[in-house]
Amino acid sequence: MAYPSEPSLLVLLGLRLRSFAPADVVAETAGLPDTEVAGLLEAFGQQGLARFRDGRMTGWMLTPEGRAEGERVLAVELSVSATRPAVLAAYQRFLAVNQRMLDICTEWQLRDADGDGPPVVNDHADPLYDAVVIDSLATIDSVIQPVLADLAAQLDRLAGYGPRLSSALAKVQGGDGDWFTKPTIDSYHTVWFELHENLLASLGIERSLERATPAKEATS
Repeated sequence: MAYPSEPSLLVLLGLRLRSFAPADVVAETAGLPDTEVAGLLEAFGQQGLARFRDGRMTGWMLTPEGRAEGERVLAVELSVSATRPAVLAAYQRFLAVNQRMLDICTEWQLRDADGDGPPVVNDHADPLYDAVVIDSLATIDSVIQPVLADLAAQLDRLAGYGPRLSSALAKVQGGDGDWFTKPTIDSYHTVWFELHENLLASLGIERSLERATPAKEATS
């Protein structure tokens, strides 16, 4: 049975994944009732772990202290649940296909120009070209889904990524290209980026240092 995370951890992690968001969006990310999340956010605000900003854009964000506390409780969870080895192994498998996934997203957005010119924006006027890129995305999905199934068996909070990616892929294959890379919806790239950040947060790895830190050494 997958290990269930504490609500406070889910909210701290939800804030990190969203960077800045209203309470209802944090609740959706955390998978918790709005009222429970609102109470936790107020408590975090009083503790100096989160800050509410009102104005043209309204929402909550982590403070540096909140980010540090989130990393602490994530480390404790992996230790208590004895899931760190499995999460690290999944992260290494994720990294093995991450660059190819990013390249595929670039191929969806840009394509080679005629002649020797720089790449041009893909206007999606060539269905054969788009079909090849979508097939490449489906191949990536077939590789990552077993990784996500293994993660879901370890930690309940990671169980949603497989279905979310499958849903985005199905919409792309159904003809709605927005679900490939559009940042304002749960597109394939959006969910992939969130999954990456979730794994980094869980293992205590800074994204900016990821390339300089071999995954096998990321347990320190």
